[in-house]
Order: sequence, then structure tokens, then C-alpha cells
Amino acid sequence: MIRRFGETPEPGRKYTRRVGVYALLPRRSHLLLTCQTEPGPDLQLPGGGIDPGESPITALHREVFEETGWLIAAPRRIGAFRRFTFMPEYDLWAEKVCLIYRARPVRRIGPPTEAFHEALWMETADAVGLLGNGGDRYFAEIHLGSL
Repeated sequence: MIRRFGETPEPGRKYTRRVGVYALLPRRSHLLLTCQTEPGPDLQLPGGGIDPGESPITALHREVFEETGWLIAAPRRIGAFRRFTFMPEYDLWAEKVCLIYRARPVRRIGPPTEAFHEALWMETADAVGLLGNGGDRYFAEIHLGSL
């Protein structure tokens, strides 16, 4: 069973399942995060949906690059969670299944290529309280405990 965070699903509402990959990207006591400024702001672990025919690892590399401008190495899956939410950018009620990886940020190539995203480094202890959803906060807190 996958742990659920956030709102309880509304009875009778149709949710579309969307599987995505997200990354904890530590460097010393900091995490590389993305802030989605529209419709936000919303502080998030970098990541997103897996495209049809795409592997989770390929999607993770693509999504982290799009949202942060960074290349990553050595991704390792550390867990998963799900949440039920409205995704305004898709006008969609979704059951998001979030696969969480830890990876090493290697090199910044440039700014994020995805619109309305800004990359930032934040102390892990601060991120635990500021990330925009409970699942992201949970995995950041587990990482904080390992420092």
C-alpha cells in the first residue's frame, strides 16, 4: 500500500491516475528545489509526469533538467506516495502517484527550460517546512534525519 498525503478523494469525483517521478537532490545540507511561480508560487521537489513509452529514469533526468537546468547522476528510488489533487495547468482532477528518487546534482547547464519554474538551493531543514505538499515534506524530513 502506498502512503497517501493531502486531501481525501471526493466521493463520486473521477480522478485520472498520473504517475510521476520526483527527486531529492542533496548537496551538503541543502536541497535543489524548484519553485513553480504560476499559478503558485509552489515550492516542489523537481520532477513530473512520465510520458507514454518513457522509462521512469529517463523521465526523471528530463523533468529535473526542465525544472532546474541541472544534470543529475546515480538516481536511486527511495519510496513513493500518492495524493489526490486538482491540476489547473491540465484542468484535471488527478490521483498522482509520485515515485521518489535520490540523485546527485552534477552540473547546471542553464536556467530551467519549463515555463514558470525557478531553481533554488535551500537548507534541507527549511525545505521540510516550506515544500508545498505533504509527500515532498515527508521525504525531505527523512533525508534530513540521515544528515
